[in-house]
Amino acid sequence: MSLLKPLNKLPELNTANVLLVENEELFQKKLADAIVLLENNVNVIVRLARSLPLPLESRPRIDLVVFIVHLNSEQSLLSAEASLKHLDSSYFLGKVCFLVTGARCGTLPYERLTSLKKLAATLNSPLLMTEDRTTEGVNTVAQRVLAVLRVAAGLVPMATGLYLSSLTRCTVPTDPDWQNQD
Repeated sequence: MSLLKPLNKLPELNTANVLLVENEELFQKKLADAIVLLENNVNVIVRLARSLPLPLESRPRIDLVVFIVHLNSEQSLLSAEASLKHLDSSYFLGKVCFLVTGARCGTLPYERLTSLKKLAATLNSPLLMTEDRTTEGVNTVAQRVLAVLRVAAGLVPMATGLYLSSLTRCTVPTDPDWQNQD
């Protein structure tokens, strides 16, 4: 299967397409519904996938790819990492975002969050933390995803996804004391 490329299809007027990729499909539907409900000015098309690649015959135009990673599931992180191989490198210029759930749980392995932060920093992609158990948390992250989507789809004048990713990218401190914090 070939790579998913951002410019394979022409854009439609006042339309933004987002692909939510989540292995377990726990949070995907709630987030998709919230995104559609919150956006009034632009036609937002939300597509759902468990993993990449997408079938060649049904590939739509995708303006933003959001990888949803549950920190309490090792398989969720591995699935996101495996799906990254099926994206064209031009997606990493402001058209990929990572969304993390379950970061508040105190029993999670610290290494999983650290490896996700390093992955997002390496790809210069935003890393959004969210509370997925409350309606307020879902609506807040939907607003954040919509803000990134509007820029990635070219609907915000004088802003590009590359500029936005330089402002919101995840960075991992190189200070050794940072890694010893609890």
